[in-house]
Amino acid sequence: MYKCFFCNKELKEENIKKRVRCIYCGSKIVFKGRTSPTKVIAR
Repeated sequence: MYKCFFCNKELKEENIKKRVRCIYCGSKIVFKGRTSPTKVIAR
C-alpha cells in the first residue's frame, strides 16, 4: 500500500504502476509505508 505525501490517502499498487501520481490530489510524491518500525543505530 502506498500513501500520498500531501493528502495522506492510501493508494493501491495498480494505480502506481500506470503512473506515479496521486489519483486524489495529483501529487507526484508518494511513499510506501513500512509495516514495522526500523531501528537505526548511529555509530
